[in-house]
Amino acid sequence: MRRSASRRSSSRLGEGRIRRNGRTLLLCLSVPLATGLLSSLLTLGGMRDYAQLPKPPLSPPGWVFPIVWTLLYLLMGLASWLITGAAASDDRKQMALSLYAVSLAANFLWPLLFFGLERRTLALIWLLTLLVLVVLTWREFRRLDRRAGALLIPYILWLCFAVYLNLGAVILN
Repeated sequence: MRRSASRRSSSRLGEGRIRRNGRTLLLCLSVPLATGLLSSLLTLGGMRDYAQLPKPPLSPPGWVFPIVWTLLYLLMGLASWLITGAAASDDRKQMALSLYAVSLAANFLWPLLFFGLERRTLALIWLLTLLVLVVLTWREFRRLDRRAGALLIPYILWLCFAVYLNLGAVILN
């Protein structure tokens, strides 16, 4: 009888942990996706205008961007979720997640500068700042969980490509 009650109790504890982990994962995935969705909704007109401008070589077609960004936002969310469960002090996790939040806010503002306000040079400077923030976030994430750091590498590479595209837009327009 005791074993059965003990198993049920530990089973309920495990279920609670899974539910809590599932909710945390959902939140971690939702935040970057919602951030990206909101910034894209706020800049739809500017994206249409940009499609008509001369672009540098290697510029992908417009349909590529929402696919890539969705994947990157999912990777970012998964990385942040791994950090929430990292075997580290709460202070270290909070520091890493705060840096991530700042980089996500900077990410939100870039399309507003580039597409919304059409301030391409300012957007380039902002994008370089964003790249530095993401590299710092990557460094902190990697220290806490190597998998979380690895998940940010595609984001860093895409931002480097975005710098090229933004610079090309500045030069050509």
